Amino acid sequence: MAEQAARSKAGPTTPSPKPPGLASVLARNIRMLQKRRAREEATATLEERIADAITRFSGTMKFVYLHAVVYGFWIIANLDLVPGVPKFDPSFVILAMVASVEAIFLSTFILITQNRMSAAADKRAELDLQISLLAEHEVTKLAALLSAIADRLGVQTEVDAEVEELKEDVAPEAVLDEIEERRQ
Repeated sequence: MAEQAARSKAGPTTPSPKPPGLASVLARNIRMLQKRRAREEATATLEERIADAITRFSGTMKFVYLHAVVYGFWIIANLDLVPGVPKFDPSFVILAMVASVEAIFLSTFILITQNRMSAAADKRAELDLQISLLAEHEVTKLAALLSAIADRLGVQTEVDAEVEELKEDVAPEAVLDEIEERRQ
């Protein structure tokens, strides 16, 4: 009875067992990626680090609250609603100029950060492509090897015609040409 209650609390499924060695490979890959990211962050220029910090801060609610307080006070003070504070921008021209200049700089900082992020994404995409091409090549060789073993053992299957096609390497440039041609 207690066993059944424990099972109902845990749910009807259990996590699959982890294969031996998988955790160490994942841990190694995670460590390597963390070291690489740390190295890339360490090689960032002062300007890039400043742009990243400003972009990070401008994407927070603290930034919104700060602006709500500053601009709210500015507006209320210039509507003559704050006793003891004289109007300093009655037409709000200075406020509009400050907001415009701030927007120019913020958008520039965000673009700098996006450019860095895009460059990092391009590197990851290139790595993914290279790994995929290597995996495709390895699978092609495995298909050829399995086909040779099946031939030697006299094993016949309904996919033998497809296996001949699978034993050929894919030409990435031909695939890209076909994709581009179909887009037009």
